[in-house]
Amino acid sequence: MDDAAALSDLSRRTFTQAFGDDYDPADLAAFLDEAYSLEASQASLADPLVGVWFLDVDGAPVGYCVAGPCSLDNPGVTAACGEIKRLYVLDDWKGRGCGSRLLETALAWLEQGGPRSVWLGVFSENIGAQNLYARYRFRKVGEHLFHVGHTADREFTLRRG
Repeated sequence: MDDAAALSDLSRRTFTQAFGDDYDPADLAAFLDEAYSLEASQASLADPLVGVWFLDVDGAPVGYCVAGPCSLDNPGVTAACGEIKRLYVLDDWKGRGCGSRLLETALAWLEQGGPRSVWLGVFSENIGAQNLYARYRFRKVGEHLFHVGHTADREFTLRRG
């Protein structure tokens, strides 16, 4: 499987594991088809301003992270800001340090030119992810909505640096 197909497949699987029960099935399917299509994955991988990392175990991807320029709507965001756009790990691999390894890799890449503000959005009810980000000095600086079909989820906007 090539990287784009792997990214598309893993994105769909991890998002569905994490949040699939929270949405109307038609809304979820439409979201997955748009956000995690093969074409969207190819675009992310081809963009020189975007970094994509997989965490493989025995040759199979169990998690991934996508980072790049910050696109969050917040008055503190500047063109110099980076963003952890997605960080997901399959359920069977959570709690084993996989998220930390992926986050550390992305942060090192985003901050390679020196310290900079790094932002991310996290579901307001995802306490596990919030605890991970707090260990890496991310702090809440706002809130925003994340739309999946007819559902608008409350997300926290976090910033480091």
